[in-house]
Amino acid sequence: MKQLHIKVLVGLFLAAGVLAWGGARLWDSLGTLPSVPVAAPVVLALIAAVLAATAFSFRARLRAQRERRPDARGVDPLVAARAVVFGQASALVASLAAGLYGGVGVFLLTTGLDVAPRRDQTIYAGLSVVAGAAVVVAAIFLERVCKLPEDGGNGNGGADATV
Repeated sequence: MKQLHIKVLVGLFLAAGVLAWGGARLWDSLGTLPSVPVAAPVVLALIAAVLAATAFSFRARLRAQRERRPDARGVDPLVAARAVVFGQASALVASLAAGLYGGVGVFLLTTGLDVAPRRDQTIYAGLSVVAGAAVVVAAIFLERVCKLPEDGGNGNGGADATV
């Protein structure tokens, strides 16, 4: 399994941001701009919390297993691989969503915050970007927790593998 690359995530964020900014300019010139949903930062924050909780749980279980505690519960490799795939997919989608809301937020910031609804939309967009970044951080942390240690000399060992 390949690791997430920060360059890819940043590229997705920037591309989505530029396209969203341009789309917001065009849409606003034609009429009213669609609103940023209040649920966007909430859903992204919930996904980040689930990923972080999973990573902390796996880390504690793997540490107990390494220390050979008698009550240690191991981590099923298939469950760990599924969690990592979910984390990677979440990070990719969160990068796109954060870029989208970031582009709309930049557009709203540059057009003026005189009207209260636009101020609220800017806040929701900013919170969505922060929550999207939290998803990416949690996904990368989960990936690092589930990474196998390097193998001594058997080919690629555990370089791209998970638990």
